[in-house]
Amino acid sequence: MNDFNKLWAGQTVSLLGSTLTMFALPTLAVLVLRASPPQIGALFALEMLPFPVLGLFVGVLADRFSRRKMMIVADIVRFAALATIPAAAALHVLGLPLLYVVGLVTGCASAFFGIAYQAYLPAIVPSEKLVEANQKLEFSNSGTTMAGNAVAGGLIQTLGAPMAIAVDAASYLVSVASLAAIRTPEARRDHPTLTLRQIFSELREGLGIVFKSHDLRWILAATGTTNFGGSMAGAVHLIYAYRLLHLQPGYLGLIEGLASIGFIGALLSTKVRAWLGLRNTLVMALTMGSIAIAGSLLGLLGLPYLVLFFSAAIQAITIPIYNVNQVSYRQSLVELRLQGRLNATMRTFVWGTVPLGSLAGGYAATAFGIPQTILIGAFFDLLGAAWLLPLRERSISPTAA
Repeated sequence: MNDFNKLWAGQTVSLLGSTLTMFALPTLAVLVLRASPPQIGALFALEMLPFPVLGLFVGVLADRFSRRKMMIVADIVRFAALATIPAAAALHVLGLPLLYVVGLVTGCASAFFGIAYQAYLPAIVPSEKLVEANQKLEFSNSGTTMAGNAVAGGLIQTLGAPMAIAVDAASYLVSVASLAAIRTPEARRDHPTLTLRQIFSELREGLGIVFKSHDLRWILAATGTTNFGGSMAGAVHLIYAYRLLHLQPGYLGLIEGLASIGFIGALLSTKVRAWLGLRNTLVMALTMGSIAIAGSLLGLLGLPYLVLFFSAAIQAITIPIYNVNQVSYRQSLVELRLQGRLNATMRTFVWGTVPLGSLAGGYAATAFGIPQTILIGAFFDLLGAAWLLPLRERSISPTAA
């Protein structure tokens, strides 16, 4: 697990920086560039668009070439793209078109990194340790979100959003260093020559891994539907906070940082699954998350910071419970050589709904209103739980999938 610890440490720093940008980039668009709801939706959509467009092809590459090297290149690209924002701000040429380009480029790099990353994890972590490893990663995700939102709010309030993004850019260099220090050799994977016909053959094999599996089909449908709803609400969340509740970025970042207690969900994930079983655990997590999204609207009645704290805290706990269990389960069903295509297929569809949801959220806010859009997003988030009702937890040999 020594090499996993290197990966874990580097990713913790990188996640901290990414949290800064996730808060700072839309805040920059809303407060400084005065972006409209459709423009914010487009910004979120561009960041996620590469997953449905490139995902399946990246999965083929991740099963053929070094996953570690793919991640290193992706981190370097993300560093270079994000560094242009503080540079443009210093030169007074910052505008929405640059944010769109940066969002698209970092989204492409994240597609390569994310697919290679989940496929690489089983190569350096024994199968019996996968749940523990995913718990640690979710713990880091929670902790960095807590610190990142608070730091981002403070940096934006004092130095401006571009400086927060500059910190994120530097964090990717730390991730590169941690990946370069890993010494576990990747297993040799012999494949036929990569021709156009072979690419389509391997794409079909990747699709078959998921769509021929009873359990993976339902997990894909549930996660995709929930992501659509969550991204609808997420596209207007900061507009709701800044323009309807009239909150300040410094205080909002602090509140959402304090609410990022997902490490509790990560720690409880195996206990909850042992108590409720896989299906009931996943259904419970999605249901509670949808209630939390809808509950954020209670801030219109008063005590907005307190309401958003509890809404964010519930989501922060339930998301790791869902992710630790469903990701570990699906990784255990498929043999190592196919992990790249498994994760590419899953991410193509479950993250492919995110840009659609972001665009839908932006236009729905214009057509119906921001509170109504949040309610619609919460409904789709809840609808995802219904797809899990046929799910049955099974013990399957990895070679049987």
